[in-house]
Amino acid sequence: MSGLASRIESRLTREWQRRGPLAWALTPLAAVFAAISGARRAAYALGWLKTVHVGVPVVVVGNVTVGGTGKTPTVIALVDALRAAGFTPGVISRGYGAKIERPTPVTSATPARVAGDEPLLIARRTGAPVWVSPDRVAAAQALRAAHRDVDVIISDDGLQHYRLERDVELVVFDHRLGGNGFLLPAGPLRETLSRSRDATLINNPFERALPPWPNTFALKLEPGEAWHLSSPALHRPLAQFASAPDQQPAQPAQPAQRIVAAAGIGSPERFFATLRGAGLAPQTMPLPDHYAFATNPFTDVKADAILVTEKDAVKLSAWNDARIWVVPVVAALDHRLITLVVEKLRGRPSA
Repeated sequence: MSGLASRIESRLTREWQRRGPLAWALTPLAAVFAAISGARRAAYALGWLKTVHVGVPVVVVGNVTVGGTGKTPTVIALVDALRAAGFTPGVISRGYGAKIERPTPVTSATPARVAGDEPLLIARRTGAPVWVSPDRVAAAQALRAAHRDVDVIISDDGLQHYRLERDVELVVFDHRLGGNGFLLPAGPLRETLSRSRDATLINNPFERALPPWPNTFALKLEPGEAWHLSSPALHRPLAQFASAPDQQPAQPAQPAQRIVAAAGIGSPERFFATLRGAGLAPQTMPLPDHYAFATNPFTDVKADAILVTEKDAVKLSAWNDARIWVVPVVAALDHRLITLVVEKLRGRPSA
């Protein structure tokens, strides 16, 4: 069944990039989706459904499309930027796939099956307080009760969780932008591209020109040195995976390294493109987003090194496969974006 679901998802992902026969056939269902989601937004806008202020400013980092776009690296970079500006941030998240019934704190030791992969990665990379719950208001309230020094909350996703009152909304896209421009299920959009927000970030590994939307910034994701899954203190520049190790002239030629890149993220091609940009030419192994790694998919893979994302690595800590190296990615935020966010949090309009 999982294989069938994966094939259906792959087919829809392709169709969502064009207005083909399948997309047009699904437009009646998209109209129903638009009516239901629009009525819900209107209910909050008119005050029929109440929003909740959690006592501190809230920044939502989300998207209007289905699938990953680079939100988690953005959240991590934003935590660092707000700390540098004098804030003490905390983070809340849905915790995709997390086995929780009530607001739950996430530490670096929390199992991924409990916290979800993205909240665990954020907790490990930032050391900030991280709480998960399907109810983001409850998560924010629990975080605030446990950490009274936190003076701003960043919500990892939750753009459509309207009950949570927010002060800043950042919408993240990747190179696919809005696809064919249709709402679900005819296209990838949860909301229209014209939805209001404070700023737009474009995670753009393919050097596509930025769209002429107000307050639109490039989101640059830069890879760091790979670290060894079994021995995290062992680091290796990506360039060393690009070719066979240097050899002495008197030695016989050695075969080139067999490199496999695997990614269970929203857009595996983003990870593969990052590696190619670093001079690598790996065999690629795309996996479904939030892939659970219940079994080892690399058992029969012929490779000298397997490169994976940090999001996948948090679910592999118990494995003993000496071939696995983890490639961290760091988001570089435009200083103008940071200024915009800080000024709004301080209650002053950005110049």
